[in-house]
Amino acid sequence: MWDGQARGWFVYMIVLFNKPFNVLSQFTDKSMIGSDRETLSKYIDIPRVYAAGRLDRDSEGLLILTDNGRLQARIADPKNKVEKTYLVQVEGDPSDHDLDPLRRGVTLKDGPCRPAQVRLIDPPDLWDRTPPVRFRKSVPDRWIEVTITEGRNRQVRRMTAAVGFPTLRLVRWRVGDWAIDGIENGAYRVIG
Repeated sequence: MWDGQARGWFVYMIVLFNKPFNVLSQFTDKSMIGSDRETLSKYIDIPRVYAAGRLDRDSEGLLILTDNGRLQARIADPKNKVEKTYLVQVEGDPSDHDLDPLRRGVTLKDGPCRPAQVRLIDPPDLWDRTPPVRFRKSVPDRWIEVTITEGRNRQVRRMTAAVGFPTLRLVRWRVGDWAIDGIENGAYRVIG
């Protein structure tokens, strides 16, 4: 693969991992001695690859790992405006109009967000989540697709809550040109 920063051709590894719910986006859990929280090491046995960015423990979907530090930084750094697309199940039944503040750039406690691409979607055909999302019979839910070019802490969850529709389930589907199409939950594909 050619890297404009380098002086020639070199090969590096990219791992596309479909991260399950409740798995940390790191290989060890140093925060708690004796912790039984699942980490990447349960799913990926490839030396010297590291996550390019994060995906919260309670979020699912695409996590990119690589052994190339420059690529890792390029993906993770918000100044590069790499698009990240999420499938988001929200509590409530937003109209297209209700989502306009997200398209304009909602303001959170840590400042304004860049405008997002947002659209209502039909429920996607996804794997079952363990544990399942807790539903309330008296409150409807709806799926939306959100594409952002930032990556602040819990940003999509905070954005949907700011417009009155808390997130129930969050699945990152795409980062840049990479997606989890055809990758089972808990599995990975090596490319590059």
